[in-house]
Amino acid sequence: MSQSRKKKLCDFLRQLVCLFLCLLVLLPFYMVFINSLKTKGEAARMSLALPSRWLWSNYSVVVRQGRLVQGFLNSMCYALSSTMIGVLLSSMGAFVLSRRRSGLNHFLYYFVLSGLFFPVNYVTLVRVFQWLHLTNTRLGIILVFTGAMVPFCVFTIYSFVASVPVQMDEAAVIDGAGPIQLFFRIIFPLMKPTVVTCFILQFMGVWSDFLTPLYLSSKSRLFPMTMAVYQFFGRNKSYWNYIFADIVLTCLPVVIVYLVGQRYIIGGLTTGAVKE
Repeated sequence: MSQSRKKKLCDFLRQLVCLFLCLLVLLPFYMVFINSLKTKGEAARMSLALPSRWLWSNYSVVVRQGRLVQGFLNSMCYALSSTMIGVLLSSMGAFVLSRRRSGLNHFLYYFVLSGLFFPVNYVTLVRVFQWLHLTNTRLGIILVFTGAMVPFCVFTIYSFVASVPVQMDEAAVIDGAGPIQLFFRIIFPLMKPTVVTCFILQFMGVWSDFLTPLYLSSKSRLFPMTMAVYQFFGRNKSYWNYIFADIVLTCLPVVIVYLVGQRYIIGGLTTGAVKE
């Protein structure tokens, strides 16, 4: 067999494997979506066949009975607030830690980085929040989400800032820029790929989080969409068509955010992955 034929055969087999892997990933999404449009009996069989009747009304029933509007607003509040605050504070902190290489800052960088390896102790967290009267409050949930994302964001942005020449800072200072102007007018715009990457990944993480609202809130008015799905499943265990519709509506915002910002993710992570 000639070299060109071997190359074509290898390319074909590689594409075949990639196609197979894509189908494996897409199959659960297809099953959930198709069964969300079936009757109760058809959805209980969880087959991949198309529904005999396309019941789009399942979604309106879920929105009305599952309190998804309130859950959506809560999830959007937690995800947007914590992600915006966390990414901004992490960007500012990473800039200072990267530019001022003192012994204290070196220790603080690795201290923050240790948050990537230690799990959240919810028992202690609940006790602290009870003492601070932050249990069952939106502020408390937002603070926990914000703190949880700081280590990853600082780690990602720190490496990127290290790749930006210090001469840019010096030129801006000579032109009369103060620390705030230097960061927001010179450095922060350069961080766009990395910042957007952190924003998307953390938004998806907060939106999908189940344990934090479960431990820190006991009032249904504070529940995000993940908790709304949990409650809805408890009340409608036999109605799989409604449960699948609930799952689709919960996942849809995350999928949209990922599709809109996916072109930034690879570029943002590889931009920050530089050697010092």
